[in-house]
Amino acid sequence: MEPLNEQMQILYDKALVMGAEYGAQLISALLVLIIGLWIIGKISDGVRTYTVKGLPDETLAKFLTNIFEVTLKVILVISVASMVGIQTTSFVAIIGAAGLAVGLALQGSLSNFAGGVMLLIFRPIRVGDYVGAQGMEGTVTDIGIFVTTFETFDKRILIVPNGPLANGNITNYTKSEVRAVEVSIGISYSDDIAKGKAAMEDVLKNDARVLQDEGNVVAVVDLGNSSVDFLVRAFVKTDDYWSMFFDIRPALKSAIEAQGLTIPFPQRDVHIFQENN
Repeated sequence: MEPLNEQMQILYDKALVMGAEYGAQLISALLVLIIGLWIIGKISDGVRTYTVKGLPDETLAKFLTNIFEVTLKVILVISVASMVGIQTTSFVAIIGAAGLAVGLALQGSLSNFAGGVMLLIFRPIRVGDYVGAQGMEGTVTDIGIFVTTFETFDKRILIVPNGPLANGNITNYTKSEVRAVEVSIGISYSDDIAKGKAAMEDVLKNDARVLQDEGNVVAVVDLGNSSVDFLVRAFVKTDDYWSMFFDIRPALKSAIEAQGLTIPFPQRDVHIFQENN
């Protein structure tokens, strides 16, 4: 067995050879890594500032910036590894396989993420909008990356995945500045139709919330079993919709009754025939 000092000398000589052979590469790779991380940090800060100002949602802006930064760092690490002689082909293949496995495991979450991005970019709905979608109605309280939160009239909190929400039909009741309040109301067959129509039109003309130039309608739409049925359509500002929705029916009833007209309840005439034996 060689003496200990001779073994140490051999190891020292090998270290000098390897240092001379790979030292320059290691130093270059280390410098590239340090400088690259500094440059990526500066670029990421610039992109973050731009996206926060340019995109409508700060959450989306920060999320996209983080993805951009991580992607640049992965590319930098692969480049530095190739500089020191590490075979990156298998390394890239492992990353790709891992990404595929994660993608398959998170299909639903990725779909919701894509839906969240679509909602935040195209803005079919905004926080505060009253929306009907996925068989529910409520006020939007939060639009996240994966889910959107709604609050209903009875203060229930609904959390809806963004994937189905973005790919389904959305009714945004707040988007338009004007909405129509529609009421169906009937008067008796024995009443004067023209008189009833005039009474209902006066209700719309005398209400300050009704927009007079939007094509309001008072018209007979059906001859029902017990009444002559009218459609009353009044256009109002969106902010006035619900107050008008609750006020218009009592106002129409009072106007009709003030003219001596009646709103009949469902009735049926029964005729009894008696046979003579």
